[in-house]
Amino acid sequence: MGLIDHNVMPYVHLMRLNKPIGIFLLLWPTLSALWISANGVPDLGILIVFILGVIVMRSAGCAINDYVDRNIDGSVFRTVKRPLVMGTLKVNHVLIAFSSLALFSLMLVLILNKITVLMSFIALFLTVTYPFVKRYTYLPQFHLGITFSCAIFMAFLGQNQLLSPVSWLLFLANILWVTSYDTYYAMSDREDDLLITIKSTAILFNHNDRCIIGILQAFFLLSMILIGILLDMSFVYYFGVLVSCIFFSYQYKLTKNRHPEGCLLAFASNNWVGAALFSGIVLYYGLGQ
Repeated sequence: MGLIDHNVMPYVHLMRLNKPIGIFLLLWPTLSALWISANGVPDLGILIVFILGVIVMRSAGCAINDYVDRNIDGSVFRTVKRPLVMGTLKVNHVLIAFSSLALFSLMLVLILNKITVLMSFIALFLTVTYPFVKRYTYLPQFHLGITFSCAIFMAFLGQNQLLSPVSWLLFLANILWVTSYDTYYAMSDREDDLLITIKSTAILFNHNDRCIIGILQAFFLLSMILIGILLDMSFVYYFGVLVSCIFFSYQYKLTKNRHPEGCLLAFASNNWVGAALFSGIVLYYGLGQ
């Protein structure tokens, strides 16, 4: 059993399966898009494909990120215990893991229609290029927002093969949300990133970080309200939006002193933002609209 743990656990850590927050942050908007595109509970087969796809692609993204960052992770306190830094995995192990995950993801999406398959290649390209963006621009959080939001388009295309105005609004709203919460994440690494010359929106925004995050969150909430209006949602949906607003206020309080611990807590609490919004959508359709 100990040998199995020794062999398996480095891969668990590589794929961050021990820290599933990233899976949930990608899963909630994907499920929301599926429910909206299907006007209720989506096809079971499509639902399973997307749930597995979220887990697999998030894991693949973590693997390629660790490969690209293998020479700098040792200089950041939060990442010093990652498998490549600790030597529990070698470079070829990570590349094989990433390739296997990407291949499995492709096998999953091949069950869907052709246009969704094409969209999956765009998502894969964005996933692979994400780790390089922070070396050349101050907007890796925005890039991550686009990457995560591809799942929204794929959900609409996979369910009914078309992109409605609501799908575009969800896409743009999710970019705002991801950029805001990943800036909180970047704020926890800001001092280390400055030392190793890695760029982020946290560095770009500087002392205006919390203010700009608040603006991004406000536009995100306004977008979700507009979606509710376009879909003629009931009060249960707007209650989910209200809960999200409360969590955003809580995050603002957590990051008052910009301590890394508070920033990471603020980042993680976005799990409940996504859960609240998705619950509102499920209840709306479940109660017969």
